[in-house]
Amino acid sequence: MAYITRELERKFLKMNGFFKAILVTGARQVGKTTMLKHLAEGTDRTYVSLDNAMARDLAKSDPVLFFQTYKPPILIDEVQKAPELFEQIKIICDETDEKGLIWLTGSQQYGMMKKVCETLAGRIGILELYSLSQREKNGLVFEEELDFSLATLQARQRRVPKNDVKKVFDHIWEGGMPQVWGVDDELRGEYFNSYIDTYLMRDVAEAGGITDVVRFRKFLLGCAALVSEQVNYATLAESADITQPTAKEWLRVLEGLHIVYLLQPYSNNAFKRLTKTPKLYFCDTGLCAYLSMWLTPDVLRQGAASGHFYENYVVMELVKNYAYAKSKANVTYYRDSNAKEIDVFVEENGIVHPLEIKKSANPDKREVKKYSVLDKAELERGNGGIVCMCEEPIPIDEKNCFIPSNLI
Repeated sequence: MAYITRELERKFLKMNGFFKAILVTGARQVGKTTMLKHLAEGTDRTYVSLDNAMARDLAKSDPVLFFQTYKPPILIDEVQKAPELFEQIKIICDETDEKGLIWLTGSQQYGMMKKVCETLAGRIGILELYSLSQREKNGLVFEEELDFSLATLQARQRRVPKNDVKKVFDHIWEGGMPQVWGVDDELRGEYFNSYIDTYLMRDVAEAGGITDVVRFRKFLLGCAALVSEQVNYATLAESADITQPTAKEWLRVLEGLHIVYLLQPYSNNAFKRLTKTPKLYFCDTGLCAYLSMWLTPDVLRQGAASGHFYENYVVMELVKNYAYAKSKANVTYYRDSNAKEIDVFVEENGIVHPLEIKKSANPDKREVKKYSVLDKAELERGNGGIVCMCEEPIPIDEKNCFIPSNLI
């Protein structure tokens, strides 16, 4: 299979010239190792995986000998399996001025990130890789930074075919795991089944001490049923026959393993009664479609949950865009005590871009009237609009457009 260029490469190479160590985190099988091995081609960088029991034992028992055996520059895979290495990595970083000496990948977030931050503060750059975005599948890198203005959207439109609901739902149903791209239905089903059984069950046992496989599978199905909705711990607990504190803990583990993404609610002192509950999305829509038993893209597209899956897809495309972009943005959603909700706030440099997400190709433009809540709080409102299945960007008013979802 040909190598798929990843959007994160640009940022990774830039960080590589600045930091002595770089950690790429993300779920299992999203392509972290493939990307780093590709970037290391033609260099003398040593590769070692801590999935290998002998290398792992050495790393845990004698970090100094480990680095004498595997000399930097080095790429260490699954570094969370031997946190004992971090202290030694710190020493190596402090003894040299050489940049980009140690590349790391890791997939279990909580314990590892705490350890990394304590030990390697200021010495390490941390990046996150997600499964393939629709842009990456299409081999596209947009030159223009996403600012939701009509001019930017039109410039992007010139480079892509028209938005097509069938293609969008093919992508949503298939998801972005590199190994399932283009395979048939039977292989896709087998892939996700073994992904849950081998990686996920093993990782949740290691990361969260969760050994009740039957209940945990039910919990996963419960999460998939709540996709694009506010997290409801009572419903999740009920779905797996567990207590609410256990549901909370299990969701935290899934978030740490980059299986689910919790979109945080917007908070601001100017708004008094805002919700504190995050919304639940899957990092990979293909895994969610598999868990929800949508057997073909067409059935999913015509099914009752299609709007929820479409929203999940748009939110994750935005999250990926900002994870790889030059400028950082805060992605949240807005909901107040009157149940007034705006699907996404993209906050960049103090400017808020409000977005609604609608699967329709011709949504009601009055939706943008809701954005006036921003003016009451005296927040600077940037360009926004309605992300939908329309075929090309169309202005609604001077601030808002209908935004085709394939342009984000």
